[in-house]
Amino acid sequence: MKRISQLLMAAAACALIVPSVTAQPLTGTLKKAKDTNTIVMGVRESSSPLSLTTGAGQFTGYHVELCQAIIDNIKRQIAAPNLKVEYTPVTSQNRIPLVQNGTVDLECGSTTNNAARQKDVAFGLTTYVTEVRTAVKANSGITSISQLNGKNVATTTGTTSVQTLRKHERADKINFNEIYGKDHSDSFLLLETGRADAFVMDDNILAGLIATAKNPADFRIVGEVLSVEPIAVMIRKDDPAMKKAVDDTIRAMMRSGALDKLYAKWFMGPIPPKNTSVNLAMGTTLKQLVANPNDKPMEDYNK
Repeated sequence: MKRISQLLMAAAACALIVPSVTAQPLTGTLKKAKDTNTIVMGVRESSSPLSLTTGAGQFTGYHVELCQAIIDNIKRQIAAPNLKVEYTPVTSQNRIPLVQNGTVDLECGSTTNNAARQKDVAFGLTTYVTEVRTAVKANSGITSISQLNGKNVATTTGTTSVQTLRKHERADKINFNEIYGKDHSDSFLLLETGRADAFVMDDNILAGLIATAKNPADFRIVGEVLSVEPIAVMIRKDDPAMKKAVDDTIRAMMRSGALDKLYAKWFMGPIPPKNTSVNLAMGTTLKQLVANPNDKPMEDYNK
C-alpha cells in the first residue's frame, strides 16, 4: 500500500509539473499572432506554381497551401482557432524588408535560401529545389548561354539570376544587356513581346509562366543549369519558437507523405488559371531532402 501511495503521489507531482514545462510563454511571431489574432502571409502574384493570385485578393499555390498547413498548426499551438490570416503581396525587392520589419510573418513565395540572406532573415526546411535556367522563344535558335552575346536578357528586379549567369564559366566574355521586369509576369512579357531574347529565372517559375502563356509551344527552357537553389518559407531571424513551428509542420508533412501529394498536385496536375500542368516531376535532390530535411543555404549545393 505504501508503495502504491508513493506512486500516486509521484504521479500527482508530475501532473503539476507538466503544465509549467510545456506551457511556455509565447514569444516573437507567435506572441504577435496571439495578441492580434492575426497572422500575415507574404505571397507572390506570379510565382506559379509556388504562389499565385486567382484574383479578388485570393492566393494559392504549392507554398501557399504549405503555409496554410503551418498556420493550422500554429492555431492549435497558441490556442487561437479563429486566427485571422491576412495575405500581403510581396515582390522580389520588398519581401526581405517586409519580413524584417514585422509587416509579414511568414513569406510563402519563391525565395532562395542563401548565405547573404541568412544574415537578415531565417528560413524553414527546404521545400523546393530549383535549377536556374533560361527561357527563350522556340524559334530563336538559342540553346546555350554562350549564344547570348549582344542579346537582351530579362530577369526580375530583386532576384539573383543575372548575377548567377554572369558568374557562370560559359558566360565568360559574353556581353548582354540586362532588362528588368517588376515581377515575374512582367519579365516574361518582355520575352513574349520580343523586347528580351531570353529570360533567366528558376525553372519552376519559367515552366509555370510558359504553361499559362497564350501559346506555350512558342517557348522553351534551354541551356546550362546556372545554379541549384533551395527554396523555403522565410521568417524573421532570431525567433526560435516560430522556426520550430514551421519546421515541425514541414517535417511532419514529409514523414506522412502529405508533402509528396502537395507537390504532385501543383507540379504534375492541372493548375489555375488555365488548368494546364507544368509537368515537373520531383527531382532527386528534393527527394533526398524529404528523406533527410535540412535548411542549408544555396552555397552548400553549389560547391
